[in-house]
Formats: sequence, C-alpha cells, structure tokens
Amino acid sequence: MLKYSEIDSILRALAEPTRRAFLERLSRGPATVSQLAEPFGMTFAAVLQHLQALEACGLIRSEKVGRVRTCRIEPGGLAPLADWIAARRTPAERHLDRLGQILAETDQPNATLHDQEKDDKK
Repeated sequence: MLKYSEIDSILRALAEPTRRAFLERLSRGPATVSQLAEPFGMTFAAVLQHLQALEACGLIRSEKVGRVRTCRIEPGGLAPLADWIAARRTPAERHLDRLGQILAETDQPNATLHDQEKDDKK
C-alpha cells in the first residue's frame, strides 16, 4: 500500500513553480545552490527553504563539501507519485478499451445494414 503522506509531500513540493524550475535545472545535472539561485531574484535563505522542501520529500539530495552545497536529482524520487498515478490510470484505460469494443460492436451491424441498403439501390 502506498503511503499517502509521501505522495502529499511530493505534490506540495511540486505545487511551487520555483521548485519545479529547480528540478528542471537539476534534471540536466548536479548544480550548486548558487547556480540554482542565479536566475531568481530571491535571498539565499529562500532558495535554501525551497531546496529543503524538495529534499524532505525525497526529490533531490544534497551534499556539502567545504562551503559549497551541491544538489542533484534523487533517482526514484518521483516513483511513489508515478506508482499512484499508474494504479489509477490502468482501470480507467480498461474501461475506455471496453467502451471502444462496445462501440465497435454496435457500429458493426449498422455498417452491414448500410452496405445492404447500397446493394439494394443498385
């Protein structure tokens, strides 16, 4: 069973556009906090708060060497959310597949009737 608190924390983290931008940047490779902060007009403390939220829910990890903190994407960080979405998508897709079969079956006799009408007019 999936832990909903884990999914909730991931969704809360992703709800913030700045955090999504950080993830976009980190998807290209590791970056220092200074590199992540550069395009944004915010304080270093605000940047750290965003990064802490991403790290707390498992989307990124960071390490500090000397005075430099480097962040990187955590492989599998989105897995709980992806699993939750997949668990809901599969039944919905099955329902849509079945609906498509039913519509194809009901449309088939009409097509046959339409073909017979064309033959009768000849």
